[in-house]
Amino acid sequence: MATHTYVEQLKGIGLTDGEAKVYLALSHLGSSTVGPIVKRAQVAYSNVYEILDRLMEKGVVSYVVRGKRRHFQAATPRNLLEYLDEREAAVRAQREALRAILPQLEGMQRLARESEVEVFSGRKALRTAYQKLLGDGSAHSFLYIHDEAYAKEADLFYLSVLDIVKRVPSRGVGNERYRSSDFYRRASHVKTRFVGFPIPGNIDVSGERILIVSWEGTVTGILIHSPQVAKNFLAYFEQVWKAGKP
Repeated sequence: MATHTYVEQLKGIGLTDGEAKVYLALSHLGSSTVGPIVKRAQVAYSNVYEILDRLMEKGVVSYVVRGKRRHFQAATPRNLLEYLDEREAAVRAQREALRAILPQLEGMQRLARESEVEVFSGRKALRTAYQKLLGDGSAHSFLYIHDEAYAKEADLFYLSVLDIVKRVPSRGVGNERYRSSDFYRRASHVKTRFVGFPIPGNIDVSGERILIVSWEGTVTGILIHSPQVAKNFLAYFEQVWKAGKP
């Protein structure tokens, strides 16, 4: 059988091209120093020590020191079977480890597929975000921080989308300053409660969508379509709602 055929077969059990060539060279040479190995295997001298180290780690090459020089030799071919058995055992362990985390990996992929994020910048774009948020008619829940820094701009905007908000049942929780909001006074259909403790921001949820709005600088909305995120936020909203006061 041609040498290149043996090389390919040894590569098939996990040796690299260089490892296969060096092992075959040692099988022919018997005990040998590095020079004849390089010549027989036709590998670069600069690589041969690294290749020999890897073969020794695999248990298929050993060496003895004679004088001050190392003489390498190939282990019995049955050591290749032991090496292959070890590889198979490692693969089985890796397979079991993968099986253990498959549910989590699949869950992460499902969440990624289910999640969709859009960014809306400016008042016109934010109106579009609310149309998308409330478009399927699901109940609407929100947290709102009324702040003098953007109170006038925010009131004007929310009054401009009152036609959209009126289409769905709405509940909101705001800080105490929200009582002075024009939108609060005119959106009589919205059930509202107030809290004296900090709330995380201006956040709306409806169905499987959640909208986070920032009024700092140019008004920006981040619309997330994720059943899990929406479910988690709604559970938090319910706790805040229970703690709120009319």
